[in-house]
Amino acid sequence: MKFKSFLKDRLYSIITILFCYFVILLVLFAYKSDKAIIIAITIILLVTYIILFLVDFLRKHKYYTDLLSNIDNLDKAYLVLETLSKPEFYEGKLLYQALYEINKSMCENVRLKEEQLLDFKDYIEMWIHEVKRPLASLVLTLNNHENILDRKTKNILKRLEDQVDQVLYYVRSENAEKDYFIKEIDLSKVIKNVGIKNMDDLLDNKVEFMAPKTNYKVLTDSKWLEFILNQIINNSIKYKRNVDSSYIKIYVKDKADTTTLVVEDNGIGIKPSDIKQVFDKTFTGTNGREKTTSTGMGLYIAKNLCKKLGHKIEIESKENEYTRVFITFAKNKYYDVLK
Repeated sequence: MKFKSFLKDRLYSIITILFCYFVILLVLFAYKSDKAIIIAITIILLVTYIILFLVDFLRKHKYYTDLLSNIDNLDKAYLVLETLSKPEFYEGKLLYQALYEINKSMCENVRLKEEQLLDFKDYIEMWIHEVKRPLASLVLTLNNHENILDRKTKNILKRLEDQVDQVLYYVRSENAEKDYFIKEIDLSKVIKNVGIKNMDDLLDNKVEFMAPKTNYKVLTDSKWLEFILNQIINNSIKYKRNVDSSYIKIYVKDKADTTTLVVEDNGIGIKPSDIKQVFDKTFTGTNGREKTTSTGMGLYIAKNLCKKLGHKIEIESKENEYTRVFITFAKNKYYDVLK
């Protein structure tokens, strides 16, 4: 709150008081009052008004300055009312009451939207689990009767299963904070599960899956990490080059404070103009536009899941040579001591 702005806001009040003062002076002069009395009255009126003016400014200045400062310092500005005490002056009380009513209305609306969102999320998750049952039965039937159903049908079912999983993890990553359980897991087991899940696609596309056994353990949610790796592997298969020896290689880089899982392929790579946007929602890029099955959601969901888990995901690529995706896990020293 600036003094200049405060003066400007009180301009009409100042003009009115000055006008009244000149009227009083005219009356005093008309009755031929003593000059000493006129000076005394002038000084008393002037000092009284200045004191009242300054007191009014100082108490309002403190309140409004605190209000604006708290708004700037809060991540969620709508919580500012919780940081303020009820003011003593009337205008402040009106503002405080208005903020209270606004905040109350906003909280009620947010609560209603959250309930609706949770209901929708629960329905979607229930629907997905119901859909996954017949899908799992179809896949099992297909594996037991490979001579009846062709490879194309199997690939369609696999793609459908991947898309259902993508919806499930998208809902979880956007709206839930308690759908994951972080514990120490063996990276080798996760990599093995991912390799088995994608085995048919790897064989059909003649992509060599290179994943030497590792003894590294990290703190994460195994199911979420498997989904993240599946998205990366699917992209590597989808964007492979027409060369004699296509491969996907997974290895670990271990440092004092971090462990990094690297997924590398020798596919078509990513254009330099697209590399900064690959984690953006629905971004397909030049390569994606050439692939009708690309949704641009896989890496976006993977990025969100990594953020929730406290991991870092990065990507580097050279067109027509390679693409490397890095998932970095922080080491918990406190956990190591207690373990």
